Amino acid sequence: MYKNLRWKFLTILVVAGLAVAAFWPPQARVRRGLDLQGGVHLVLQVKTDDAVNAETETAMGQLQQALKTANVSFTGAKQNGLDSFTIEGVSPASDSQFRTISDQQVSTQFDRDSLNGAYTFTMKPNMAINAKAEAVQQAIETIERRVNALGVSEPNVARYGAKGDQIVVELPGLKDVARAKDIIKSTAFLTLNLVEAGPAADQQTLLAAYGGKKPDDMDVVTGDIGDGTTPQPGFFLVQHAPAITGRDLQNAKPGMDQYNKPNVRFTLKSEGAVKFGAVTGANVGRSLAIILDNRVVSYPRIDGRIATTDAEITGNFSNQQASDLSLTLRSGALPATLTYLAQNQVGPSLGADSVRAGIIASITGLALVTLFMLVYYRMAGINAFVSIVLNLVILLGCMAYVGAVMTLPGIAGFILTIGMGVDSNVLIFERIREELATAKGVRQAVAAGFDRVFITIVDTHVSSLIAAAFLFQFGTGPIQGFATTLFFGLIANVFTSVFVSRTLFEFLLSRKPAGAATLSI
Repeated sequence: MYKNLRWKFLTILVVAGLAVAAFWPPQARVRRGLDLQGGVHLVLQVKTDDAVNAETETAMGQLQQALKTANVSFTGAKQNGLDSFTIEGVSPASDSQFRTISDQQVSTQFDRDSLNGAYTFTMKPNMAINAKAEAVQQAIETIERRVNALGVSEPNVARYGAKGDQIVVELPGLKDVARAKDIIKSTAFLTLNLVEAGPAADQQTLLAAYGGKKPDDMDVVTGDIGDGTTPQPGFFLVQHAPAITGRDLQNAKPGMDQYNKPNVRFTLKSEGAVKFGAVTGANVGRSLAIILDNRVVSYPRIDGRIATTDAEITGNFSNQQASDLSLTLRSGALPATLTYLAQNQVGPSLGADSVRAGIIASITGLALVTLFMLVYYRMAGINAFVSIVLNLVILLGCMAYVGAVMTLPGIAGFILTIGMGVDSNVLIFERIREELATAKGVRQAVAAGFDRVFITIVDTHVSSLIAAAFLFQFGTGPIQGFATTLFFGLIANVFTSVFVSRTLFEFLLSRKPAGAATLSI
């Protein structure tokens, strides 16, 4: 009657063997979260006003450039605050054209008011709210890319607090906290701007040719000048509009320059390469300032059109600085300044205590459940014990195989898996009892019990899997850890309670004569 027992046992052994191979030894193969192996818990605040200010500044610059291109005369432009700017001195003859251009450029973001030839643009309230929300989301995504590049196991980066401008960063197992904090907070905003004047030793000398006043479409930035061995501070006058920015970068990595000194090599996107080629081709003989975080790190001379997508940043870098700068450039610039509000170090001793408590709770729960099953179902309780243990083995194997992280809530899900295994076995055993009560034979009762309870088990597990999927999708670190364990526990439980438990019953019954088969249940 049970001709397929051999391949069923072979299937069980293969699954169990693969699971054990995936997580053994557990100390090395099962990845642990912040609460189990220690690490650092950081809370940062995004200065969302910076994002609003940047939007205003960009809009003002774009409108100025469009007006100059269309030969619309105006006397000046100034930013009034975070969300407002004014264009002054628009002539009556150009008024109509000015309105048309401003409608095209900034009408979707800014409301416009006019008074005596001066136009004031104020950011719409909903646009300011959106800019702040997008700044926080972009900061989260940028920080995630940076901490992932650090090789941290399953970092957690998410919104924090009720205000919506705070971010929590959890880095399990992190050793060099100071370096990680510097990399996370570094803005790493890169621009390449044409140099109009400089370098000069002081700002007065720099602006002498301009009557001592900085032109509206230019910026004064500082940087180191000299032969590289004894750098001195200097001043540069550069065009406000950059030739390319860090957003045009495709990749960045540390390298060595022609003097065997550390530098940063970067590759441009195709659109950035086109812009770079056009700017360098039209400005041969001029200097191009490479500006990082509003400071000139180098200012090479343009000797010809640069059509390649590859370029480099040279400066007084150490190997570590070049590596860190490459990492932050690859991850993109932060949209706003970050400040650290809190830092909590989680020691590994706390994690060891949690692991120990989790193991004790799991063993105790399994022992009590096994005792109950043996008392209530007698020797059939051994069947339940084997299927539950195998369930936990498969669960650990699945988590190790996909690289999932075991957290303290995950241990709670681990213990919950024991409960689910007991629940499934109770359903099966009670159904078999009902079939035996109808005066069926033992073998027929076992077969009918498993067949009829299968739909019930699948139905309950699918419902729980849907709940686990939503927990993982919308939850953060601890909730996701619980959902991950729950998901794999449910999958393993269907296999062990239906397939493994039935195989064990069939094996025991196959060793008894058909007429003398009994079941202690």
